[in-house]
Amino acid sequence: MSEGKAMQTENQNKTKVSVQGVPETMLQTLFARAAESRKENHNIYDEKAIEIVSRLDYDFSKAESDKLMSSGVIARTIVLDRLVNDYLTKHPDAIVINIACGLDTRCYRMKGKYQRWYNIDLPETMDVRSRFLEENGPVYQIAKSATDSSYTMDIEYHGEPVLVVIEGLTMYLTEKDVRKMFEIIDQTFTQAKVLVEVMAPFVVKHMKEKSIEGSQAKFIWGVKSGKAFQRVAPSFLSEKDISLVEGMKEFIPVYKVLGKIPAVRNFSNKILVLNKR
Repeated sequence: MSEGKAMQTENQNKTKVSVQGVPETMLQTLFARAAESRKENHNIYDEKAIEIVSRLDYDFSKAESDKLMSSGVIARTIVLDRLVNDYLTKHPDAIVINIACGLDTRCYRMKGKYQRWYNIDLPETMDVRSRFLEENGPVYQIAKSATDSSYTMDIEYHGEPVLVVIEGLTMYLTEKDVRKMFEIIDQTFTQAKVLVEVMAPFVVKHMKEKSIEGSQAKFIWGVKSGKAFQRVAPSFLSEKDISLVEGMKEFIPVYKVLGKIPAVRNFSNKILVLNKR
């Protein structure tokens, strides 16, 4: 078989997906994790991301050229993997609620460390996810919005420790929707720790990511800190803020120096660690 025909056959065997707006960003972040994982000296390793990217018929050229986005994805993966692993080590009976999961594969990296894991996202997103990741017990898929309280009816809950992970979402929502999302969490679970990624208001107003310019996704909302976030979600107490600079330090040495500068730490996205009061 000629090289041209071989490539044509390979492309025919790939899965074409059509998503726009915020759901499309999951393809960009997926590519960033896969690209880093393929490196010899990778800082994260996501086997599932490599597998899914190899099966997708999608133009990843913008994601490939967006170094800023890629660095941010790697940094937050480092930070969140560490936080989630630490929590599950202390609470092996916990259930995890992964809101706006997209094509996140952390449930596989944390396999065996939780009781149940629920991946939640919009129906169009979960349609894509289900093509590549067939999940059923102890990992479940829920095709609903995080502001639709009915998603909680699909969660088996008996008072266990709950860890909620929300990455790459709040910056695309209105403050009203963020408030609603946290009200649902508060009203459903008696105890909960939330790890939520937020963007600084200045970055929301003045920054764009190359990889999402062609989609309809736009940054809408940001907040400076966990203490400021308490105004939006008064039922949650801020434990600490972790700048993604902490993840950057792992693979960009200069951040060990730059990370000491408050402006740099504040400019970077943060993971807020919140506890239900």
